[in-house]
Formats: sequence, structure tokens, C-alpha cells
Amino acid sequence: MDELTVKRMNVVDENGALRMVISNEHRQHPGRMNGQQLPVRERPAGFIFFNEAGDECGGLIYNGSDKDAGLYLSVDKFRDDQVMQLQYSEDPQKRRRKYGLQLWDYPKERTFDERMQRFKALKQLATREEQDKAYEQMRRDSLLMQDRLFIGQTYDNEMGLFIKDQDGKPRIKIFIDKNRQPRIQVLDTDGTIIHQPSS
Repeated sequence: MDELTVKRMNVVDENGALRMVISNEHRQHPGRMNGQQLPVRERPAGFIFFNEAGDECGGLIYNGSDKDAGLYLSVDKFRDDQVMQLQYSEDPQKRRRKYGLQLWDYPKERTFDERMQRFKALKQLATREEQDKAYEQMRRDSLLMQDRLFIGQTYDNEMGLFIKDQDGKPRIKIFIDKNRQPRIQVLDTDGTIIHQPSS
């Protein structure tokens, strides 16, 4: 066979367990965690990987149009969501783009099921104010992942290394700003610069 044209292809192990799905955006696998298949959701075309436990463990997805373009190679924590991602994201109309390596962390272990239950309950709340309060409570309960590190170019055209603490607050920035000036900044928990070498 010289060429194969499919809308979706499932790769399985010797026992028939799913290990990888290659699919277009309309037939993409919704994901699986802790033995449970996740609800149907919109997902871009690409590859979704599954480990020996049957859980989704990462993938490569991509899209591109005049309104939105991107490509993401993700690595998931065992029994949880993504912790590392090589990413490219662009708004072609506004000519804004971000690309680089992104790292996250989770304050607590094994919180995926509770997090999904909270998100499901949040969507049932009547007002945006109630939803915002519920989301903030999830943060206080350490159920949300925290942004920890980014290496690359930001939407503000800053290229460099950006490190955040366990609460997701920026603490160290080493970068070239949009005016081509090199900068090193150390910040406190309120975002105030407490050390910045003079030029």
C-alpha cells in the first residue's frame, strides 16, 4: 500500500487497548482519565496518546485559519492534565503571537476527578458572579494548575525566561523587551520589582 487516506485511525497494543488516535477535528477522541471517557468536546486535529493505564497522556494538536492558528505538543502528568507544552499560538488578524516552552504545576496530587466535578457544577451556576466565586474557591482549594515557567516570545514581543512561584505569581524575568533592550527583574509577591541591575 503506497497511500492511506482516513478521517481517523486508532493505534492499539497487542491486546487491543488504545494507545494512540490520529484524527481530524470532527472525529477526535475526547480523552480518557482514571478509566472514564471524558464528555464529548471540540478538539483540533492531531495525535492523542494513551498510556498503559488507559489514560490520555499527551498529544500533538494543531489548527490554522485567518482568525486563529496554533500548534501544541503536550505532555500530561500521570493521572492528571498537562504539565509541559511546546506551543505556538497566533492571532493572524492582530498579528500577535506567542511561542515557546510552557511548564505548569499542580499544588495537590490526584485532583483530576474533583476538578472535573467542580467545573461541571460551576457551569450550572446561574450568574457570572457565582461562577467567578466558585472558580476562585477552586484556586483556594489547590485544584487548579499553576503557571510556573515560560521560555520563548510573549504576546508583548518580549523574548526570554519568565519564572513564577508556587502561586503563579511572576518572580524572575530575564528577557529582551520589544525595544530590543535586555532586562533582568526580580519581583516580590505583589509584582513589585525589588531588584533590577542598572544598565
